[in-house]
Amino acid sequence: MRELLVGESLVKRYHRHWVLLVRHLVVAMILLTVVISLVVLTRDALSNDARVILLLGALGLVGIWAIIAWVRWSADALTLTDQRVILETGIFNRVTKVIALDRVTDVGTRQSLTGSMLGYGTVEIHTASMGGAELFSYVPYPDQVRDEVFVQAAHMRSTP
Repeated sequence: MRELLVGESLVKRYHRHWVLLVRHLVVAMILLTVVISLVVLTRDALSNDARVILLLGALGLVGIWAIIAWVRWSADALTLTDQRVILETGIFNRVTKVIALDRVTDVGTRQSLTGSMLGYGTVEIHTASMGGAELFSYVPYPDQVRDEVFVQAAHMRSTP
């Protein structure tokens, strides 16, 4: 989030659930496992230098993959202030959606079975405009996020 408005206070900033980060890292770990298996199985066919280079290359790729996954994960955020909800996604193609709390008409949540077990889901924010709901997926504890948005919207409406 770039900056708050004058007189605006940060309530909470939510990143996507850790399961999304793990999902991206699983592919890297599978790749590393395959390379380690190849290094072990080709013990006699490859020289020690070639096996070390192959292993170090795979470790480097996994490290780069992990950094990219973490940067992508940390770039997406749902920020709740006492005046707005700010949805931010993307790294190079950055998309920011700002919803004034006094325009929020409804907030819903959706959770899959896995999401219910691991504590993540999608938050749907409906506004007074004719557009559809704004969705933010893989939110940790979406029911708590929904309730907090409602609390802040009620505060916004009750203050003169």
